[in-house]
Amino acid sequence: MSSSRKAVIPIIEKWNKLLFYPTLYEGFEYSSNVIYTGAAPNQNSVQLAEFMTSNFGPRVYLIGSDYIYPYESNRIMGELVMQRQGGEILAERYVPLDAQERDYADIMADILNKQPDFIFSTVVGDSTTALYRAYADAGFDPKKMPIASLTTSEAEISQMDNGVAAGHYTSAPYFQSIDTEINRRCLTNLRRKFGDSSLPNLCWEAAYFQMHIYANAMRMSGDDEISVLMPYILNSEFDAPQGRIKIDPMSHHTYLYPRVGRVSNNGQFSIVRQARRSVCPDPYLVTHSIGDWAARLDTMAD
Repeated sequence: MSSSRKAVIPIIEKWNKLLFYPTLYEGFEYSSNVIYTGAAPNQNSVQLAEFMTSNFGPRVYLIGSDYIYPYESNRIMGELVMQRQGGEILAERYVPLDAQERDYADIMADILNKQPDFIFSTVVGDSTTALYRAYADAGFDPKKMPIASLTTSEAEISQMDNGVAAGHYTSAPYFQSIDTEINRRCLTNLRRKFGDSSLPNLCWEAAYFQMHIYANAMRMSGDDEISVLMPYILNSEFDAPQGRIKIDPMSHHTYLYPRVGRVSNNGQFSIVRQARRSVCPDPYLVTHSIGDWAARLDTMAD
C-alpha cells in the first residue's frame, strides 16, 4: 500500500538504501533512493479516462477502499473527467479494506438512482470480489455502465465466479494476454517453476524486470553500494514482457506501455487499446491531460 511505502522511504533515505517499488501508485512523489517500476498516473489514469469518457460518457461514480491511494487516485480521475464537456462526479464513496458484499448494498442503490456512464473503482484486495459480485447481483450491464479500474488484475479476477468481471475494464502496462514472444516465454518459465496456478499480473511483471535491472547493475558495477549502483540503473533499459522499458534518470520512474483491457469470460483481458510507444513517466502530471499524445492508444479489438 502507498501508506507503507511512505513509511519506509524515510528509513531507506536515512540509511541510504535502495528500494524498487513495483506497484502502480498515485504519483506526486520522488525519492533519490527509490526506483519506481509501477505505473504513474500519466501511464494508466490518463489513458483510462480518455477511453471511458470517449466510449461511455463523462459522468462517473467513484468507489474506493478507505486509505490514501484511492483518495488520491479518485481525485486524479475526477479532475481528468471534468476536462470533458458534461463531465460530472456523481458520488465518491469509500468502503473498509475488508468490505463484504453487504457493504456495497446502499452504493448499488445509489448507482441505480444516479445512473453514471461508468464506475471508477479503486477498491483493492479481497473486497474487489465483493464489489463485482454486488454489481452483478444488482443487475447492471457492463455494456452500458462498466466498472473501470487500475487495480483489478488477473489475480483479483481469479477469485471471482466465472464471468462476474466479464465486460469490465482495467488500465495497466501489462496483461498476461500480451502477444509477444518475450511474454510467452516468461509465462512458460514461470509456470514450469511454480505451476499453472501461479497468477502473474502487472506487479509480477514489474518485479520481474526490476530484478533484471538490479542484477545487470550489480554485474556492471561489481558493488552493492547505492552510490555505485545508481549510475548503472538510471537510464538502463530491458526487454520486459510488456515491451522495452527504460528507467528515467530524472524522475527515477519507468518508461512503460499503457494499455486498456476488457475482461473476457475466461478471466483474461482482451487488449482493446495499446500505446504506440513507451510513455515517459510524469508522476506530477505536469504536462498530461485528456487528449494529449500520451493518452492516444492504438485500437486493438472491438
